[in-house]
Amino acid sequence: MSENQQKKTSKSDRTRAQILEAARLLFAKHGYDGASIRDVAAHASIDPAMVIRYFRSKDELFARAAVVDLKLPALRVIDRTAIGKTLIRRFLEIWEDPANGTGMAILLRSATSNEFAAEKLRDVFANQVRPLVAAVADPADAGRRAGLISSQLLGLAMCRYLLRLPPVVALSHDEIIQTVGPTLQRYAVGEDVP
Repeated sequence: MSENQQKKTSKSDRTRAQILEAARLLFAKHGYDGASIRDVAAHASIDPAMVIRYFRSKDELFARAAVVDLKLPALRVIDRTAIGKTLIRRFLEIWEDPANGTGMAILLRSATSNEFAAEKLRDVFANQVRPLVAAVADPADAGRRAGLISSQLLGLAMCRYLLRLPPVVALSHDEIIQTVGPTLQRYAVGEDVP
């Protein structure tokens, strides 16, 4: 590869990263429907045609901006009585980490009004939460249990990170872990914490 080709590639990579950064910020703030290709381009200080050149459509840009890997812990290798607290602790880490929390905020804010975003959010939980829950208790009941876990976590995220309800925002991590952990424990394995 020539030196000119390397410079073009790295400029191309920088442009792509600049577009994705702008998209993540605007989708997280305004949701899918509230952020346009023009808005993303303006925020990235480039021509809207460049956004289309790199990502082909708003849907593809959204799909790339809203990638979420929960990196959930392998529950089979931890103390069975600590599953609920482990899940809520990981959830708080995800939402408060700029790299992952933005993707989750994008999906949650957008999923209420956009079917494409809703489908992506359903995929995250079907492909990441359900298999995790299936591994620690009856796989036949994993869908229901994963749905209950998701309802608890998404409701907490909506209140704490998007709506910013003062009493929920004021809760410390320890308070959330102590109060939500037992509920997640019950949902995950069907058992209360001793």
